[in-house]
Formats: sequence, C-alpha cells, structure tokens
Amino acid sequence: MKPETSTPCSCGSGSGSSCQGETQKARRGFLGVAAAGLAGIMLAPGVRLIEVAQAATPGGANAAATAGASPKVRWGMLVDTNKCTPGCNACVSACQTENGLPVKPGPTDAQWIRKIEIKEVRTGKSHSLPVMCQHCAEPPCVDVCPTGASFKRADGIVLVDKHICIGCRYCVMACPYKARSFIHEPVTNQKPDVPRGMGTVEGCTMCVHKVDKGENPACMTACAAAGFGAIAFGDLNDPNSDISKRVAQYSTRQLREDLHLDTGVRYQGL
Repeated sequence: MKPETSTPCSCGSGSGSSCQGETQKARRGFLGVAAAGLAGIMLAPGVRLIEVAQAATPGGANAAATAGASPKVRWGMLVDTNKCTPGCNACVSACQTENGLPVKPGPTDAQWIRKIEIKEVRTGKSHSLPVMCQHCAEPPCVDVCPTGASFKRADGIVLVDKHICIGCRYCVMACPYKARSFIHEPVTNQKPDVPRGMGTVEGCTMCVHKVDKGENPACMTACAAAGFGAIAFGDLNDPNSDISKRVAQYSTRQLREDLHLDTGVRYQGL
C-alpha cells in the first residue's frame, strides 16, 4: 500500500518535476532550520529533546538513530495467541512504565500497545492479542510522511524523529493498525531514553533503547515474568534464532496480510 501523491507546478515554468524538486529543497532547508531551533525546546521540566536524543547528522536524515542498525538483522516479534490470556495486561503495563506513558490513559493519551479480543465468525473461537506498531517492511507511515520524520531503520524498526515531526498526523491516518498516537498535552515524567514532546506523533519503538543494548523489549520480559511467555523477540533473518525457528515450524499470520506490508510482528494461533 503505497499512496501516490503529485504536486502541480505553480511556478509557471511548465516543468512539474523540476519545480517540485526545487520546492522540496526549499522545504527541507526550512525544516532543517526549524528543527535546529526546536531541538532545544523544553519538553518537560529539566528535560530537553537535544539532551536525550541526537539530531540527524549530515550523513543523512535520521543518521544518528540508524548508526548502530545492521541491514543484516530484521528484528521482529511473534505473539502466540494460544498463550495470550484474556484480561492479562502485563505487556501493556510494562510498555507504559518503560516508556513513561500514562498508566491510565485517557481518550486522547498515547497508548503504544493495546489488548484486543477477536472472534472467528464461523467457529466462534475467540483470541486475545496485543496490537502495536507492526514494524512493516513497507510502512505506510513512512510513505506519507512529508518531512521524513517517520522512518525505518536498517534493522526493520520503524521510528519517529521528533526533531522533524511537524504533527501533521498523516502517518496516523495511513496506519492500518491504529498504532500511532498524537501527543496533545505537555509531557511529564519522561524517561531519558524515550524522548517525547507535545505536538508530535509516536508509537511502539520495539524498545529500541533496550534492543540496542542487547536487551529484550519490556512487553516480552513482562509476559514471561507473568508466566505466559506469549511473546518472542529476535532476528527474523537469523535461521538459528528462536523466533525464526518458530515461524518456520508453526503456522503464523500477519495482521492485514492483504496489504502485503511484510510486518515484523507475527501471530501464531490465528
């Protein structure tokens, strides 16, 4: 699903492509200046975005965020719905605690992971499962982002660069999983490794700050601690990893397979 957009020439030159190229250069230049100025804005008492996350370097957009990512790796998750228990919110609570999200989110508060119940119409069989950013190989959010704030790392993790997010919310509308949230209010109780800010969009990062340290995402750890072990995490490109072996051995599915997004999150038992 790759929405196509076109920008008509408005400079009177009659050359739409050349005009669009110049417009894009000017827009990026403006946004670069704006991002540099906004980088020092106070996000919460004592916390500035520039102090908790590095801005993109001259090496390219989001270069700092992707510096440690290897294209040989494809991080992914496997959720066994046979082990996921209705009423259990261990993964949700862990995500909220780890990332400094509201413990009891209101109607407009961010929620990076949510539990849903689905039922097979023909058999009546129901499943409980967590839904978060699916970290698509072909992410619609990246396709529609006008500034490049939504981007995919070389290792498959989809993120939002807060420095250049303008809060247009195109990605929110494009995501078929309703996995993006917009921050409406000032943010408090921030975590140093998870920069957030009012007026920007955010979603599940697969706990990239932990993954880059060789640790597992908080949701997986909490699920295992609760005694269910419904969430597996690892390198989908490594045939010897536990997650790859399970994907090869058991029948797994992707949510909205019809969209051919090649998601990094898979589900077993659906």
